[in-house]
Amino acid sequence: MDDIRLDSLEGVGPVTARKLSDAGVHNLMDLIVRGPVEISDITGMEKDSTERLVNKARQFLADGGVLAKDFVSAADIYKRRQEIGKISTGTECLDTLFDGGVETQALTEVYGEFGCGKTQFCHTLCVMVQKSQEEGGLEGGVLYIDSENTFRPERIVSIAKANGMDPQRVLDNIVVARAYNSSHQVLILEEAGAIIRESNIKLLVADSAVGLFRSEYLGRGTLSERQQRLNHFVHLLARIAETYNCAAVATNQVMSSPDVFFGDPTKPIGGNVVAHTSTYRIYFKKSGKKRIARMVDSPHHPEEEVIFGIGEAGVIDPEDPKAKKIKKKAGAAPPANDTEDAADAGATDAGN
Repeated sequence: MDDIRLDSLEGVGPVTARKLSDAGVHNLMDLIVRGPVEISDITGMEKDSTERLVNKARQFLADGGVLAKDFVSAADIYKRRQEIGKISTGTECLDTLFDGGVETQALTEVYGEFGCGKTQFCHTLCVMVQKSQEEGGLEGGVLYIDSENTFRPERIVSIAKANGMDPQRVLDNIVVARAYNSSHQVLILEEAGAIIRESNIKLLVADSAVGLFRSEYLGRGTLSERQQRLNHFVHLLARIAETYNCAAVATNQVMSSPDVFFGDPTKPIGGNVVAHTSTYRIYFKKSGKKRIARMVDSPHHPEEEVIFGIGEAGVIDPEDPKAKKIKKKAGAAPPANDTEDAADAGATDAGN
């Protein structure tokens, strides 16, 4: 798009544009996503200059209708939110939990122990997002950041066939980026802008968002540095989702706290850094052959639980339609904060 090129902004000449491009900032959208502090760090430009540059870029895109203006009425926000895209999960139960589907312009975090269905949920969304809007999709592609080597194209094929879609076409619309360490994972996300535009990406998946950070930064002594880098990653996810109007889904690992004698000892990794950044937070847990999904945190969804299953079509409705929704339980959501996360070194690993 010519209207978001760096040289379309007043004050950005060939030298500045080349310096930004060499640093991985290729257009005005990238400029806003990365922010003035990071732009200053990666280009060596003065912070005051990058602040003016980013503010001018935001104003330019707001005047062009690409981004919302700084001051708008609540009525305008409500009207705009009615047009936000939603990706159906393919199930009535989970769509009820999400109030229609996984939203664009938001970061949805799904956490739970191993085998609870997080990756299956992500694989299902990879197929559903490619459907037409009438069928619950957004007719867009997928960028899948795989940090645990759990992406399986065979699973995509089976889910696509179960939904009556062409498996080859579905696979062609999924871009997979294998992250080998936390720095590489962040780099992939920083360079994602061009792929999001070129491939019409409507779903960005990070599976898992915290696994590599957790494995590389061990012990209490590295907790501060880990949280800072993790903070950068999840905020970048959220900004990309909002700026490029796509849905961001991040899976999270958990730990078992040994000091909890009553209730569920399972707690998500990442502490307040992840908890505050996520727009929606959902807890998956196993219950025999079925799974339970709980809406832990949301700006407007009620706190409730639904039962779902896993089958050939990915995540599916439970066999008994009367068992789709269960009542909210007292003390449903275990607290998550940085102090608790510091106990990760002494906690029992509950898997990923």
